[in-house]
Amino acid sequence: MLTRTFSHIQGIGRQTESALWAQGCETWDDFLSAPDSYSIGGASRKLVIDQLEASRQALAQGNHQFFAKALGLAEAWRAWPDFRNSCLYLDIETDGGNSVDGITTIGAYDGQHFVALIKGQDLESFRDLITNYSMLVTFNGLQFDIPVLQRRFRDILFDHIHLDVMIPLKRLGYRGGLKNIEKQIGIRRAPETDGLTGRDAIWLWRRYLRGDSNALELLIAYNREDCVNMEALAKVAYEGLERLYVGPTPSLFSKANQ
Repeated sequence: MLTRTFSHIQGIGRQTESALWAQGCETWDDFLSAPDSYSIGGASRKLVIDQLEASRQALAQGNHQFFAKALGLAEAWRAWPDFRNSCLYLDIETDGGNSVDGITTIGAYDGQHFVALIKGQDLESFRDLITNYSMLVTFNGLQFDIPVLQRRFRDILFDHIHLDVMIPLKRLGYRGGLKNIEKQIGIRRAPETDGLTGRDAIWLWRRYLRGDSNALELLIAYNREDCVNMEALAKVAYEGLERLYVGPTPSLFSKANQ
């Protein structure tokens, strides 16, 4: 989907992008191979050529900062397949207060491995962890996770492509919080974590501070499911919006799974 995206170019909106697809211009290469063959409304043809060439180069170099800025939050979903191998599904838990030091757990899943960073143990290693990834996937991270992390780690430059899956899922008609949407798409949680909420995560942390090691284990299990399940939500969001925009294109998504 990313290489058939034109709406990130100055002067080209969704309507012109759809018109380009209708003209048979389905990818950046299509346009660049015959730039005078397609109608682009009032956009500058030279500017379009320059920005498409810059887009192609940025993708070849894995320059995520380029696409973070060009796509913004609303269209970040388009980059998911191309940056999926450098994607971190991220979720935090806090102690419920407003302190800058309120993060208790940072859960991170890269599609294969999950790690939970715990306050008082290895939370500071988040600085090194996040530098290995180009894209962050969260649920309501725009409003919660990322601002809280920015306050806690002021020295980190959060310049990643940010896919807050709540945004595209809402566009597709899904409503409710993370757990409700999981149920809507058929995700089941383990019996020991089913029904737990963010409030329970605060309570589990307090129990852990009082010496209950089992409470920490349950907190990590809860956080792990928050992170791991986000990959399935990202897939639903991507496939749903791809169908909405351009119709079913299984060949494009099959490449994302390779």
